[in-house]
Amino acid sequence: MRIAIAGATGLVGRSLASRARQSGHTVVELSRSSGVDLRSGPVPDLTGVDAVIDVTNSSSMEQHEATTFFTSVAETLGRAATAAGIRRTVVLSIIGVDRTPEDGYFVAKLAHEHAVSEHAPGVRILRAAQFHDFADQMLGWVRDGSTATIPDWPVQPVDVDEVARLLLELATREEGSELSEVAGPRPERLPDMVARVDPSVAVTDGPVSDAIAGGALLAGPGTTIAGDGFADWLARSR
Repeated sequence: MRIAIAGATGLVGRSLASRARQSGHTVVELSRSSGVDLRSGPVPDLTGVDAVIDVTNSSSMEQHEATTFFTSVAETLGRAATAAGIRRTVVLSIIGVDRTPEDGYFVAKLAHEHAVSEHAPGVRILRAAQFHDFADQMLGWVRDGSTATIPDWPVQPVDVDEVARLLLELATREEGSELSEVAGPRPERLPDMVARVDPSVAVTDGPVSDAIAGGALLAGPGTTIAGDGFADWLARSR
């Protein structure tokens, strides 16, 4: 198959593009580095493409900016895919975006889902738990010298490569659910994850919403459980 990947140079996009090529597919990279700006540029020509996978990510966590980014990308990709007669669009989202209205970025991702469903053909949505890498990302965002205040999120982290595997399956197989979820095998506390990523940092638990504290970001019934737990991933990555 010929598969277009929006966000092909990001964390998920790189893993996805590599896996697709190893499986014998032709990858069309849609990213600014390849000359395609899905937010403000012209609609890309997707003639000959069989499926589109959207793993784009907003550089802003602020609700309005992130919503504008995601909905613009969804509309641009949807118009291009429809014009090219593409049958399948797959988009990556996050577990719990429909249960966390107090978090601006999650609200933006839910708007992303809605915009893709409105504009794109043959939509399948994969909601993933936070990646194992998220602890290191969070530390980079909030670290203050040798200390860091980390929101006390219960999460069920998953390996990026497993997410890429499922995205590719959703794009290439005939049968599939319109909405599916994937998470890792074990729940973790985000502050504990950060402390294990860098034991030199003094971690303080930060505030968390009632929805997230109640497990909105954890696997629910029907969630696909995939890959290694955080401890195994961390040992392997080191």
